[in-house]
Amino acid sequence: MDSSGYVTLARQSGLMREMQAVANNIANISTAGFRREGVIFAEHVVALGDAPSLSMASGAARLVDLSQADLTETGGTFDFAIRGEGFFLVDTPTGDRLTRSGQFTPGPNGELMTNDGYRLLDAGGAPVIVPPGATDVALAQDGTLSAGGAPFAQIGLWTPADPAALRHQAGTLFEGGELQPAAEGAVLIQRHLEESNVDPVTEMARMIEVQRAYELGQGFLDREDQRVRGVVQALGR
Repeated sequence: MDSSGYVTLARQSGLMREMQAVANNIANISTAGFRREGVIFAEHVVALGDAPSLSMASGAARLVDLSQADLTETGGTFDFAIRGEGFFLVDTPTGDRLTRSGQFTPGPNGELMTNDGYRLLDAGGAPVIVPPGATDVALAQDGTLSAGGAPFAQIGLWTPADPAALRHQAGTLFEGGELQPAAEGAVLIQRHLEESNVDPVTEMARMIEVQRAYELGQGFLDREDQRVRGVVQALGR
C-alpha cells in the first residue's frame, strides 16, 4: 500500500472513533448529568528526505464538553443539581469518581447512593449518611444537608487539579486524577436534576457529516484498490 492509502486509513480510523462518540452522545440525550464528547483531530507531518513531506491525521484524543445543561424540577428530596462548575464525588469499586448526575437514594444504612450503588461522598471524602428517621431533609446552596433544621452533612464539589486529566470512564462517571475543591460560585439545588448537555440537532447534523466524510474516504480506497489491481494484471500479462 502506498502512502496515500495509509493516510486515508488513518483518517478513516479517526472518523470511526468520532462516529462512535456521536452515537454515544445521541444514546445519552436523556441521561441526567451526561456530558457530550467529541474527537480531536491532530495533523502529523513527516519529512521524507528529498520527496514531499507526508501529512497524516490522527483522531484518538477525546474532548469532554463541560458546558452547563438545563435543570429540571423533579420534586425528589434527594435529587440534587449543580449550577456552575464542579462535580459530585462518589465511591466506586475502582476508586473515587466524579459525576454531574445528582440522583441519589438512601441505602439500607442511610448512605446516599447513586442508581448504580455508588456512595456519595461529602466535602471531607466520607460517605453522606442520612440519620435514621430524618424528616424535612433540606439542601442549602453551599451543600449543607439538614434534617428538621439540624445540619448533618455537607456535600462537596470537586474538580480535577489538572483539567486535562479528566477522563470519561462510563455512563456519567469521570476519572479526574488529583482532585481539589471546586472554586466558589457553584451552587447546589435540591429537587432538581441537570439534564444531558447533548444538543440532538447538532449531533444528528454531525453524524451525517461524519458519515459522508467516511464514505468519501472509503470510495477513495476502493478506487485505489482497483487501480493497483489493474496495474498488477497489466504487468502480469
